[in-house]
Amino acid sequence: MARKPSAKYICTNCGHMTISWSGRCPECGEWNTLEEQLSSSNLNEIISGGNFLRPKSVSMAVKSDSKRLLANIKEIDDVFGGGIVTGSISLLAGQPGIGKSTLLLQLAYEVASKNSVLYVSAEESEHQVGLRAKRLGTLRNDLQLATSNSADDIAATISQGKFALVIVDSIQAIACSAISSSAGSVSQITNSSQLISTAAKQSNTAVIVVGHVTKEGAIAGPKVLEHSVDVVLQLEGDRYGGFKLLRAVKNRFGSTNEAGIFEMVEQGLKPVDNPSASLLAERQISDGSVVLATLEGTRPLLVEVQALVNKTSYGYPKRASSGFDLNRLNLLIAMLEKRTKLRLAEHDIYINIVGGIQIHDPAADLAICMAIGSAAKNLQLKRNSAIFGEVGLSGEIRHVPYIEKRISEAKKLGFDGVIGPKIRTGKKIAGLNGVSDVRSALNLFLEKE
Repeated sequence: MARKPSAKYICTNCGHMTISWSGRCPECGEWNTLEEQLSSSNLNEIISGGNFLRPKSVSMAVKSDSKRLLANIKEIDDVFGGGIVTGSISLLAGQPGIGKSTLLLQLAYEVASKNSVLYVSAEESEHQVGLRAKRLGTLRNDLQLATSNSADDIAATISQGKFALVIVDSIQAIACSAISSSAGSVSQITNSSQLISTAAKQSNTAVIVVGHVTKEGAIAGPKVLEHSVDVVLQLEGDRYGGFKLLRAVKNRFGSTNEAGIFEMVEQGLKPVDNPSASLLAERQISDGSVVLATLEGTRPLLVEVQALVNKTSYGYPKRASSGFDLNRLNLLIAMLEKRTKLRLAEHDIYINIVGGIQIHDPAADLAICMAIGSAAKNLQLKRNSAIFGEVGLSGEIRHVPYIEKRISEAKKLGFDGVIGPKIRTGKKIAGLNGVSDVRSALNLFLEKE
């Protein structure tokens, strides 16, 4: 048996070298500065003891895409990139009560119509999961259910290859027996996910694990968890109402530009066929209210943007936003103060995106600016138009992608056209009222009630 090359420890502060590690450098006295390094002789020994790789042509390495597991729910299949790839590891994260378990139970029910599916619950009892399945109408004999907190047992079950899809709810609630720390710790999450991933790859079983999130909205646990899986999905929205959005943050088998829009009903999460019409159904035309033509993935969506501007009662004006980044809002307010005649330094400004949707599209800038200008001056839009466009710090309105899709969606909902960036190539687009800067947009398209 080849002897394992020995390593040396070198202090990054003073360069002192020792053959054993210690918390404090014996030479300079600094703490945690000794790092393991291989000497040149050890490197040569490792190189000579390694095995030669056997490369092959890239064209020979390409294999036909294996058959995917279809959920028969268009929004879910689109977000996965056309279905769940066998042997893949997917991570679904979201706020508590947002509907992760509900969505996965519906997914498991649909996939179980043609494939064997196992739902493993580490947080709830079999009776609790059964009651939810009965409420959702997802009772099926082909859908198997088990409860376990042991990552060893779950990995052993996956390795048998009896199931096409295994759902684990959740990764923070299971633990490996070889690790002494409690479930949910960094070491347990890392080793449990690695154990399940290895078993899934060897048995060509698709696995979906549920992940918790922190109060800031990030996925709880080590970042290596997101790197080790193939697909990372995020379920967003207001847990008490409104629409729920399923986004792909990472997808090795498809695009991350797709998004599924759902609505929570008594029978579970229901896909929304026409979300734009639902979001604008109760809209009242008034000052401070405009319609934004945005995109969720590649799907055009019309949402109402509301602004409220009041004289501040305190020395420092308040800015608040729901569904829009507050830092971006402050930047746009500063730009309006500098580039237009609006005086907002002594006013409280509130922004609301109706429907509980989070807007990340840069094209929302112009709609936010128009809503603030409308509310500040008690003006309304002259035309029945939707608005989009990215705004720069000089007040210029910049080009955004998928203009035709935004215009088409606006016309479907009865709008006369859209207000957006001017096309500088000279190309004319029907229904687009192009403007070059924010000041021109405010002067041209706002009027008194």
